[in-house]
Amino acid sequence: MTIGRFLGGVAALIWDAGTDKYLLLRRSAQKDFLSGDWECVTGRVEQGESYTQAVLREVQEEIGARIQIEFIIGVTHFYRGAERPENELLGVIFGCALQDGQVASFGEEHSELRWATAAEAEALLPDRHWLREAIRRAEKLKALLPEALRQEFRTVGFEI
Repeated sequence: MTIGRFLGGVAALIWDAGTDKYLLLRRSAQKDFLSGDWECVTGRVEQGESYTQAVLREVQEEIGARIQIEFIIGVTHFYRGAERPENELLGVIFGCALQDGQVASFGEEHSELRWATAAEAEALLPDRHWLREAIRRAEKLKALLPEALRQEFRTVGFEI
């Protein structure tokens, strides 16, 4: 097997602790990939950027807000289109919260923004949708992750 060449991607699954709801965004009909599909904030890592820097930038660009990364939900591997090297993407899904006083809005990349409980998101998303599994895992992590470890992640971050 040869050494891979692929894109780096990030996703920010954002929830509001006060309402226990997740931020869902509907992809614009003009998007070239999965138009009209529900997602969270997603994007690609730019050259010279870390995954953490990329997720912070993507959130600012897509919803105009700043976040606090709480934990890593998981990693992904998929093809953004045909199974060709230029479409291969390795990603990290972050569990995040809006920083105090931040409000989410959306621009041209999305046509709708919705806050939904885990159950509402489950009902909205089609079977086997990747975001359903991300929300299920986030629910488990929120329940099981010790507060001291979440504080450590908030303070130190994830870069090594």
